[in-house]
Order: sequence, then structure tokens, then C-alpha cells
Amino acid sequence: MHPSPETMLANIDRDEEGFFLDPSDWTPELIAPLCDEAEVDASEEVLRVVWFVREHYERNQVVPEARLVLRYLRGTLGTERASRRYLQSLFPYGYGQQACKIAGMRKPRKLMLDV
Repeated sequence: MHPSPETMLANIDRDEEGFFLDPSDWTPELIAPLCDEAEVDASEEVLRVVWFVREHYERNQVVPEARLVLRYLRGTLGTERASRRYLQSLFPYGYGQQACKIAGMRKPRKLMLDV
């Protein structure tokens, strides 16, 4: 029997704010408990942002800044949803604080990531 996502999450090393110490510990099964922990609805748009963060990190070994996320949203959801206000509606406590945690990232070095 496989451990539950919640049990898996409890066994992952994270800092005092809940950011992963090693992003390679993240798996897609952790999205739901991480969304619950961050008090974020796992909507299609939230999941798109989380997967974009993961894919960008895998390619570049850095977390994308909010402007890159906005460019991605413009290309996938249209200009009406490619705004800082819309990103804030998805992640009320900030892109860097919530999306990056859900995506299993280390704490972003510069909070210029936040909107």
C-alpha cells in the first residue's frame, strides 16, 4: 500500500515557512494537500500556473518571475486574465508565497516574484 499524499508531505524536508528544501521531492500527488495547506482552490488556472512553475524550473533551475507567468497566462488564457490582479486572485497571499510552495520550490530569493 502506498502512503497518502498527506503522509508523503509530512516526510518531506521543508523550511519553517513550508517551502521545499529539495524541489526534486515534489510529486503531482502533493498538489492537493499543498493547495489545502496554502488555502488555494486547485482550479484549472491554479494548476496551469503550478505546472508552468515546475516546467520552467526543470528547464532553467530557477523559479520564473511573475512577469514570465503573466506572459504564459496571456498565451494560454488570453489578455483579460494575464494581469497581476488576476494572478493575485488565484494566489491571494502572493505568487511567490503560494504558487511556489504548491509547486514544491525552495523559497524564492527575491520576492520580486510576488505580485
